[in-house]
Amino acid sequence: MRVIAGSLKGKKLAPLSGLAIRPTADRVREAIFNICAAHISDATILDLFSGTGAFSIESLSRGAGSAVAIDSSVRATAVIQKNITACRLNEQVKIIKWDIVNNLNCLRGVSHRFDLVFMDPPYNKNAVRPALENLAACGALADEALIIVEHAPAESIPGDLSGFELIDQRKYGKTLVSFITGVINI
Repeated sequence: MRVIAGSLKGKKLAPLSGLAIRPTADRVREAIFNICAAHISDATILDLFSGTGAFSIESLSRGAGSAVAIDSSVRATAVIQKNITACRLNEQVKIIKWDIVNNLNCLRGVSHRFDLVFMDPPYNKNAVRPALENLAACGALADEALIIVEHAPAESIPGDLSGFELIDQRKYGKTLVSFITGVINI
């Protein structure tokens, strides 16, 4: 796994091993960044179910301002820290160990709002709906934030979530990528 573009192009990232880990394929990550390129410059990034931190690192490599990477796994947060340190991004990335499915209270009271959110929850674990509900409830989204959800086609984006609008979906093999926007008024 490598950084695809930007100031860190080609930088190798440490993997997170294990059967439950499903890192985003480089071609899918590249397609996602081609689609959301206009939203990256100086953006504040929220990387949920962060895994290796690849989305945060790729965003910063392409000109984002800062990122918060959240994962519930101690192993994942250790790998994120290793990758952030190797890329010399410690000042730009905050890493939080937190269970996103239960709530996102770790983001309450943050001084900034997130412009771009990436969610890559475990497939077919019914994590998409609670993660989106918790994202809305935490009040940390900027107006018209772009939320990108990588998920299994069988786990659809709920159409009844207030404040969100599904604007596009792209299928890449067994991966569905949904692009959501909205203004959250909680």
